[in-house]
Amino acid sequence: MPPSPVEVGETYEVEITDTGKEGDGIGRVDNFVLFVQGADVGDTVEVEVTDVKKTFGIATVAE
Repeated sequence: MPPSPVEVGETYEVEITDTGKEGDGIGRVDNFVLFVQGADVGDTVEVEVTDVKKTFGIATVAE
């Protein structure tokens, strides 16, 4: 499996295109899924990655 295109602590600009079952926004960086707390579909937000798993990452909206 190729390495993740994102790293913990890095920031990225993502467009929120979907909503996860927990209510988090879903955005993508190079087709890698990021779940973003506090983001809504249609938002384009600067996010900070807080955790990276094999197939997805967790991020928060950057201050």
